Amino acid sequence: MSVGPAGLPGPAWEQIRQGRAPDVESLGRVAGAGLATLGLTGVAMVHEGLRSRLLGAGPLEPLLADDEVSDVAVNGDGSVWVDRGRGMERVEMDLGGPEARRQLAVRLAGLAGRRLDETAPYVDGQLPSGVRLHAILPPLVAGGPHLTLRVPARARASLTDLGDRGLFPARWQGVLRALVARRVAFVISGGTGAGKTTLLGALLAEAGADERLVVVEDVRELRVDHGHVIRLEARPANVEGAGEVTLTTLVRQALRMRPDRLIVGEVRGAEVRELLAALNTGHEGGCGTVHANAAADVVARFEALGALADLGPSAVHAQLVSAVDVVIHLRRSGSEGRTTRRIESIGVLACSSLGRPGVTEALRWDGSTEQRGPGWPRLAGLLGLAVDGS
Repeated sequence: MSVGPAGLPGPAWEQIRQGRAPDVESLGRVAGAGLATLGLTGVAMVHEGLRSRLLGAGPLEPLLADDEVSDVAVNGDGSVWVDRGRGMERVEMDLGGPEARRQLAVRLAGLAGRRLDETAPYVDGQLPSGVRLHAILPPLVAGGPHLTLRVPARARASLTDLGDRGLFPARWQGVLRALVARRVAFVISGGTGAGKTTLLGALLAEAGADERLVVVEDVRELRVDHGHVIRLEARPANVEGAGEVTLTTLVRQALRMRPDRLIVGEVRGAEVRELLAALNTGHEGGCGTVHANAAADVVARFEALGALADLGPSAVHAQLVSAVDVVIHLRRSGSEGRTTRRIESIGVLACSSLGRPGVTEALRWDGSTEQRGPGWPRLAGLLGLAVDGS
């Protein structure tokens, strides 16, 4: 049998090089060829080794299997870093030289159904295990290839689970449930790794069993414990530059699929125009996430995204205030080697006396003290809660 790089079976490596993952059956045939000399136990060990090297993440597999790990990064110098909830920390691991790490990156890209080479020097995709992969090759980066792996949550967290973890005060759980039950349109804002997708999944699990949820994502990350979820995932162009399917296109398609709720996993580009238009034409309960450092920055973020869709600030303002009612802002912070995530504030979108929309704070939590802001009466009205209730 011919042998490819790193001792991998030749036919399997050729599949990987072309952006196609080898199948389990072919691995079984390779391992089974040694039955006479290895015995059943030996064949099982060979099969598991091949599975890890061809269908898994190879030497990175133990890190991805660690329940505490949320992110794994391999830098161009070969150093390996993980986040176990305390920020990025280095782990001692030898992945070989630049060529070995490049082969690992190419193979993982193949598992994600992407091609990684000089003509396509970066990929963003999802491994069969659900791990999100980003890989980029020199000369776009220094040294060797860079790999970034985002590990999805092992279990779908409920609102109760998130409350128990300290994401929000116990009394806010009723507010969050009412947000979904009353079909209020909302966005969740925050920085990278703040927990936006996790919170969105928990909120959507509260939707009625008779509701049809249509989720549009660039790369599938959102996990929703609900019986009727339709998922649409964008597709990048192939190496010939053809076949791209954008989020903008998918949002348009989603509107034709009778959604009771339209969800955009992350609003990040020109699809903002279609989303705002949809929420302004009777699609109640729509939601999504957006990157912003503070709740006060959300309007500016929508302005910037609107510009990508040729919408001026005034057009964005007019649609935003009538499409989105509530902004939930998450904060990620670290101290003494520990990372914490919490809902920092819940606010309502409204126009000021000058006609510019802004987020008026209704609830704020600093991790120990809860406060009500000037937006509380309006939020309480939207959610059917008593203004002076506890």
